[in-house]
Amino acid sequence: MQGKRILLGVSGSIAAYKAAFLVRLLVKAGAEVRVVMTASAREFITPLTLSTLSKHPVLSEFTTTDGTGTWNNHVELGLWADVVLIAPASARTLARCAHGLADDLLSAVYLSARCPVFFAPAMDLDMYQHPATTENLRRLTSFGNRIIEAESGELASGLVGQGRMAEPERMVRVLEIFLTPENTPNPLKGAFLSENFSRENAPFRGLGVLITAGPTQEAIDPVRFISNQSTGKMGYALAAELQAVGAHVTLVSGPVALPLPHPDIRLVQVRSAQQMFEAAQAHFTNADVVILSAAVADYTPTHPADRKIKKKEAVFTIELSKTVDIAATLGQQKRPDQVLVGFALETDNELENARAKLNSKNLDLIVLNSLQDPGAGFGHDTNQVTVLDRNGGVQKIPLQSKQELAKDLVEIIAKLVSSTRVVLKS
Repeated sequence: MQGKRILLGVSGSIAAYKAAFLVRLLVKAGAEVRVVMTASAREFITPLTLSTLSKHPVLSEFTTTDGTGTWNNHVELGLWADVVLIAPASARTLARCAHGLADDLLSAVYLSARCPVFFAPAMDLDMYQHPATTENLRRLTSFGNRIIEAESGELASGLVGQGRMAEPERMVRVLEIFLTPENTPNPLKGAFLSENFSRENAPFRGLGVLITAGPTQEAIDPVRFISNQSTGKMGYALAAELQAVGAHVTLVSGPVALPLPHPDIRLVQVRSAQQMFEAAQAHFTNADVVILSAAVADYTPTHPADRKIKKKEAVFTIELSKTVDIAATLGQQKRPDQVLVGFALETDNELENARAKLNSKNLDLIVLNSLQDPGAGFGHDTNQVTVLDRNGGVQKIPLQSKQELAKDLVEIIAKLVSSTRVVLKS
């Protein structure tokens, strides 16, 4: 961060008060910081506060208000910055930037910027989940911008859910990782991997990785559910390994009895297959690599009871409906620069069934578990797998701890990501 020029855009959100902490941390890290505020942001935090911390005047309007007609040149500001960070990014500011409405200084600076731009959304959970907001985030990402996703927690409205702006410390870490020499900005999202995998070189530095893990639980009534024996150990081991090699990991987890492997891993807890699909869909756009290791229910009760079902009939029948096929749905949406990895647990015709899933769901890799292999599958601390790729390759990995297996799988995925970016760049 030393000597880097960061332009911080602050828009109208209660989270604007965190901009003071953010500026202080950026300056402490050695960055030169200039601040542009929207008019509504000034209602939450004073320009004087941010000016004092940044040691530069804070700008809000196209011209000064002292009657001299001095122009605050948005083009110069956009060209000055090494990185533009808009935090908090309100729903209104996201919409302005997504649709090119340069009706205030901040959105005009955004349109003038030639450097990487990061958005850190902040709003109530219903606003954050609204189709208009998700579409604006999708548009901004499609333009090459990066989203530092909102976190889950208690919101200003009193509701609890996703929408809270990422903490300043996390945003600074994101920028530090992005601006390191190994991660020189390029047209593709994430980092360009070296040809040879090396944990010390952090080949996943800056990449966004989405992992699903654990089982799902499909409610029969308020106290009973249909589930499976997945413990989530493999997915959590992968999350830990990917975080260790520099990835920004989002872990969408079903109900498990496992601790979060690292505090920097973003955990999204879900219960049902539908909730897992919605969470995976919400984070898919911003992911460079998607690893679907969760054991998702194929069927769910069609009409779950709202009260506990009493034991009466000698024979009790539950009508089941198919759940959304997460892998197939994401496979249809996959961009050329994304890598999609699936898992398959089979008991018969393992290779044939896994190969069929690989092709039908547009996966790049599929990791095959066989319940015929001792020490593999659910509940064990060990695993052995067979990895199949789109080119017909088959690689068997012998029985070992899930932590060691995670290292081998990450190495295989790293090589695939590297080759994918070489093809796209050429």
